[in-house]
Amino acid sequence: MQIYLLIAALIAVLAVIFALQNAVPITVSFLLWQVNSSLALILIVAFIAGVITSFLFNFLSHLRKNRKLISLEKPAEESK
Repeated sequence: MQIYLLIAALIAVLAVIFALQNAVPITVSFLLWQVNSSLALILIVAFIAGVITSFLFNFLSHLRKNRKLISLEKPAEESK
């Protein structure tokens, strides 16, 4: 358990160093929407959006596989 705490602390320190070195304010434009924020914050938000998207697609794929497995198990149970 302590190794996980050490790894989490190391990641937190690296995130702080990253944020301090990339504190340059930038403007991000998307269609009619504009955001002025630090480069580090924009990159972190983009990373989190990518992680959420990945988890969503993985979850949907997992649901499809479970539904298919359940539909294949039902005829086997009925034949007993």
